[in-house]
Amino acid sequence: MRLSIADTLTLSNATCGFLAVYFTTTGVLIPHLTAQGDAGMVRNNAATAVLLMLLASVFDLFDGLVARKLRSSPMGAELDNLSDLISFGLAPAYFVVVWGMVVGDVHEPLSALAAITVLLAVVLRLARFSCVTMPDGVFQGMPSPFGALTVVSIVLLELPFTPTLLAILGVAWLMVSRVEYPKPRGTLAVAMLCWIVLSMALLTAWALDAPSGELLLQTGCSLQLVLGAVIPLFAMARRVHTFRDNRRESRATAES
Repeated sequence: MRLSIADTLTLSNATCGFLAVYFTTTGVLIPHLTAQGDAGMVRNNAATAVLLMLLASVFDLFDGLVARKLRSSPMGAELDNLSDLISFGLAPAYFVVVWGMVVGDVHEPLSALAAITVLLAVVLRLARFSCVTMPDGVFQGMPSPFGALTVVSIVLLELPFTPTLLAILGVAWLMVSRVEYPKPRGTLAVAMLCWIVLSMALLTAWALDAPSGELLLQTGCSLQLVLGAVIPLFAMARRVHTFRDNRRESRATAES
């Protein structure tokens, strides 16, 4: 029952998810309900909650790498799923609920429904991940960390309610779909880490009310949505490339 280094990273992931819920509650929801706190404080706490989700995704990225390089305990896979459920299921779903409450009472039931859909999508996705064997190097459905950050990005874009709601439901569908996403390994893992660091920088600029901070945040959130649509093309291209290689090998074998 000893915890490995990878398990420690996984538990750090879960801790970040819980703290994201904490800052969303104390820094966004409670000031809204009590009509206390200025816009700057709410912005800072919302940014802190999202930063913690980003940090959780960093821990999630590295725990798998460390487990492959060193060792993992028998609890590793279960800890990973439970931590992901907190950080990439509960935390973004709660963020959506609070957004619906802040937007207006009339939208609360629909935002709660969207939040439940996101949470259940993550639950189903994690359960399927444990049961279904996929080809090496790909995920079936949008990975839950990427889905969580995409959902939060949609909320931060501050679009009208209906497009925001539909986009959130669309991300939830992508997480349980059969659309393939490449696993973040090698160059792609480095690219994902760089993107997370850049996203942290954009959020910090927005939280500190830096010049053009709002524009930078909206640009980063828009790019997150674009990446969610474009990244599956890499997995598709890899599949096509593998199919062509196998076809060439079959032909060469037949000719010989």
